[in-house]
Amino acid sequence: MLAILLAHASAALLAPPAVRVWGRRGFYPIALAPLAGLVWVIANWNSEAEVRITWAPEIHMNWDLRLDSLASIMSVLVLGVGALVLVYCAEYFDDDDRARLGIFAGYLVAFAGAMFGLVVSDNMLVLFTFWELTTVLSFLLVGHHAEQSTGRRAALQALLVTAAGGLAMLVGLVLLAQRCDSYLLSDVVARADPHDWSTNVAVVLILIGALSKSAIVPLHFWLPGAMIAPTPVSAYLHAAAMVKAGIYLVARLAPGLSEAPVWHPIVLTLGILSMLLAGLRSLQVYDLKLVLAFGTVSQLGFMLVLVGTGTPEAALAGAALLVAHALFKGCLFMVVGIVDHSAGTRDLRRLSGVGRRAPVLCAVATVAALSMAAIPPLFGFVGKESAFAAELDAGNLSAPVRIAVALGIVLGSMFTVGYSARMVWGAFGTKRAAEGVPEPERPWHRPSALFVAPPAVLAAASLAAGLASPWMDELLSPYARTLGPLEAHLALWHGWGTPLTLTLIAIACGLVLFEIRDRIGESVNPRLGNADRVYDAVLRAMDQLSLRMTGATQRGSLPLNQGLILTTVVVLPLAVLFVGARSRISVRAWDSSLQLVIALVMAAMALGATIMRNRLASVLLVGVTGYGCGVIFALHGAPDLALTQFLVETLTLVIFVLVLRKFSAEIEPSRTAALKVRRALLSVAVGAAVVTVAAFATAARGTEPIWHRIPSAAYSFGGGKNAVNVLLVDIRAWDTLGEISVLVVAATGVASLMFRSRRFGTLPRVSEAPGYTPDPERAYWLRASPLVAPRDRSMVMAMTTRMLFPTIMVLSAYFFFAGHNAPGGGFAGGLTAGLALVLRYLAGGRYELAEALPVDAGHVLGAGLVLSAGTATGSLLLGAPPLSSAIIEVTLPVLGHIKFVTAMLFDLGVYLIVVGLVLDVLRSLGARLDIEFLDGRTSSTKGGMR
Repeated sequence: MLAILLAHASAALLAPPAVRVWGRRGFYPIALAPLAGLVWVIANWNSEAEVRITWAPEIHMNWDLRLDSLASIMSVLVLGVGALVLVYCAEYFDDDDRARLGIFAGYLVAFAGAMFGLVVSDNMLVLFTFWELTTVLSFLLVGHHAEQSTGRRAALQALLVTAAGGLAMLVGLVLLAQRCDSYLLSDVVARADPHDWSTNVAVVLILIGALSKSAIVPLHFWLPGAMIAPTPVSAYLHAAAMVKAGIYLVARLAPGLSEAPVWHPIVLTLGILSMLLAGLRSLQVYDLKLVLAFGTVSQLGFMLVLVGTGTPEAALAGAALLVAHALFKGCLFMVVGIVDHSAGTRDLRRLSGVGRRAPVLCAVATVAALSMAAIPPLFGFVGKESAFAAELDAGNLSAPVRIAVALGIVLGSMFTVGYSARMVWGAFGTKRAAEGVPEPERPWHRPSALFVAPPAVLAAASLAAGLASPWMDELLSPYARTLGPLEAHLALWHGWGTPLTLTLIAIACGLVLFEIRDRIGESVNPRLGNADRVYDAVLRAMDQLSLRMTGATQRGSLPLNQGLILTTVVVLPLAVLFVGARSRISVRAWDSSLQLVIALVMAAMALGATIMRNRLASVLLVGVTGYGCGVIFALHGAPDLALTQFLVETLTLVIFVLVLRKFSAEIEPSRTAALKVRRALLSVAVGAAVVTVAAFATAARGTEPIWHRIPSAAYSFGGGKNAVNVLLVDIRAWDTLGEISVLVVAATGVASLMFRSRRFGTLPRVSEAPGYTPDPERAYWLRASPLVAPRDRSMVMAMTTRMLFPTIMVLSAYFFFAGHNAPGGGFAGGLTAGLALVLRYLAGGRYELAEALPVDAGHVLGAGLVLSAGTATGSLLLGAPPLSSAIIEVTLPVLGHIKFVTAMLFDLGVYLIVVGLVLDVLRSLGARLDIEFLDGRTSSTKGGMR
């Protein structure tokens, strides 16, 4: 199973170059990936094969894959139809845009792999990952024609509806997993208590996700809109694969949850509504793809009723219909694509005589439509007759419900027969053109044999499956038996009885509907069209609400924004603390008088910063509070935190100074906020709230603090004596990876605000400065000193920088290498190197900064992120969990015994990201502002001269 997933991933990566080289013929080798997977699944049919790989057990993200009977059924459909669709694409597309066509091929084969991963996943979190991957790939495939506004709207609509449903489903899966104490679907189905209230809440949330994915009323409207996608996408995603995901999930959970009180009212009601309303809509639209799209919604409702009934007989009928639908609907979508490709239109009012021009294509479509209409001996007839029998004999439903459900599927089957006949007649019949409808724009173009072959294979499979019903029964019945003892079986002939009578009634009434099809016109406000308008109304309402909230809270006033945030910080935690349980607290004011002195100094500096009008003085006073915090860290035996605090405060002061160059020295009197009562009360409330919550949180601890075990765990598991550094790069390295990613985003955001056009690039070096000519007779402490204006040049600063820069860089390297066992690490070392760069910039300006590190800041950031992420995932190649560290010990002749921990590579990535961040900030807030100052001075000088 892993090999199949890797094969699809490799095919997705190789698809763009393959199509670029071979053109549309590149689809043929790409189709080998799902074809090989199909062969393996058939060879291992219903083998209960399992894959259990431990990956991230603490967050339950393990690779738990399982090929049981239901997964085998879905895998054959996903891989078999996927291979045929890829072959079909080779004839459907032209070679005009190979680059975009290659990306399309990669997305399509990646979707096939994601669907296979979805149906074989036993871990619900892995299943959800593949579930959302299919959502994203569907968005990209539906939006293939991104230049069309209708394509962009349909893709976004499908993404929003299915992704929102997926988020609801994720909450339900987590609730269900917590209740059953397992994230394995097999365990959940076996352990779930369907009568527990929390289980029922989870069921509702999961069904929301399943119904949105399978386009069930009222979340169906995205599927007809998605018909703007290329026909291969419609034939695969919207007939045979993605829309079946929700049906699959319902079928997977039915053995354990069909007895939940909320299950049948949702599943049966919405399934019948979908079958009826969409069936009626299929008789009204004129686009052949829309006829099939609404027919798909109708058939999905039918399948939902069957797999959701919860009896073995209904499950068998549902599995049969699942297979039959993939065969006939995939075939019909391909046929419509051929008709559109050859005639230039899909409007059934403009098509006439196609059956005479393409008799083989007409025969293929007729066979598939007969299966869809449940005409013997096609497999659709076998599935539908079994469905009638299963619903009439469903012992877990009351008599009125059984009658209502049976009546509903009979009425829906009438519509199915009607739109099946309408589809064949509209596409292939010889008829007069409707009044006011123009003829097709181009003459009929005969399709090639390879173009017709894929739908012909599916049509033949529909016929073969119907004739081989007993053999199909052996393949499908193992899933049905997971719901209990199975008494029914699939057969082409069960004798005369109520199911056959209902089938004949549905066929006869459906033909009547076809005869009166012109009287079933499209209304001005179609019922199913209302859902699309509701979707637009909801989006408009959300936009309006967001605008009003933004207008109320984001008025461009920084004090207002801060006030709202800080008020939330005060009110929300204290309210929760007041409502919830509380522990008794005992607060020790201080351990020594030195702590009291430092606290008083910090408080005095903080108060001074609020009343100081000089901006630089305020920044310095705030910095003193930060240094005081670092001193407290040091007094409490946390030198690593103290070192980091001192470095961060120093660098922050420098950044403040760089920014303050654009402001006046004093705060204007109109902006002074001295002694404003509301702000003072809010600040006091914030401080009191933070202290109160911290005191109660500390007192709420009921077990041994974890820090007692951290030092020994750091050395035994991480191979280092510095517990702080081991926590950052090993034990909690996932957090660090997320934090350094935020640093990269922050650096990019700061630079993007300053650089309005070109984002990346290196600063000019001294040799690239305009008008610079080296003077061999003069020597400078720094290379960029000649480019600094004499009034800004400081010999003492240059001398100090020349001597201190190498020392600081050596200290930076020491912090990096010693950090695993002593205070330091990649973050502290990077900050130290950043301060060295700051020193070079302050002494020599932007040209000296380029001399110190003549590389692009973006490259440094990217290299650091790649190194950290590569270290995090590299252990997977060796069969270990991600971010696993290895300890390598060697003894060398001169250096002696050396102990190397691979986590140091992760730390090196952190080091590079911090250096890149500082370099980017200096480029943005330093060098960029220098250029603006220079331009401003030049303009003012020219103005004075004029």
